[in-house]
Amino acid sequence: MIVNMQITPSILTADFCRLGETLDEAIDAGIDWLHMDVMDGNWVVNRTITFGPALIKSVRERVGSDVFIDCHLMITNAEETWEQYADAGVNMVIAHIEAVEDFPSLISNLHNSNVLSGCVLNPDTPVEGAISLLRDLDLVLVMSVVPGKGGQSFIPEVEEKVRILRREIDSQIENGGRKTKLMIDGGIKHHNAKMVAEWGIDVAVVGSGLINNKGTISENLESIISAMET
Repeated sequence: MIVNMQITPSILTADFCRLGETLDEAIDAGIDWLHMDVMDGNWVVNRTITFGPALIKSVRERVGSDVFIDCHLMITNAEETWEQYADAGVNMVIAHIEAVEDFPSLISNLHNSNVLSGCVLNPDTPVEGAISLLRDLDLVLVMSVVPGKGGQSFIPEVEEKVRILRREIDSQIENGGRKTKLMIDGGIKHHNAKMVAEWGIDVAVVGSGLINNKGTISENLESIISAMET
């Protein structure tokens, strides 16, 4: 289980003037899942604006159809704008449970458009809301930092939430239900990757731990994988 945790880079730490080269480097390193953090300047606590569908469309055109792309919508109006991201070529839309009024309808709309559906929980958001949606969700993302607040450390207290979700998902799969994936995002580095893998995480989003000036993406990825195997 440990070494099977998939690593997906958040491109926010990339130099956007060299984004195409960074994407090529990631794919050459064996990355086949990209995580796109969309912030609209309203929903996150620091009012950050990142990028939108136009950049995502360019990324899709650069990497081709074989790379999986999700967009993590840290925005106020995912229910009204999800089609823009679907049209840009994402495979999955992940929206915050705190920001969506009618999540079952959003899931239905996404699935009807052949787009996978994900739900995000902030560190202090109760887990029950996601559990009630599990049978229809393709992914649940547990945030291990507060979205949009820079300079944070990993919040280990999310372990209980992760383990509850892992048990519920495993039970669902054992009973023939949807194979919902469990993702974590925030402060993941080589030193704690093994720990979160042991919690039962399927996919870990890594930003500065993967895209930095200390090593290549390939070197940093190998460091994370090696840490999980020790």
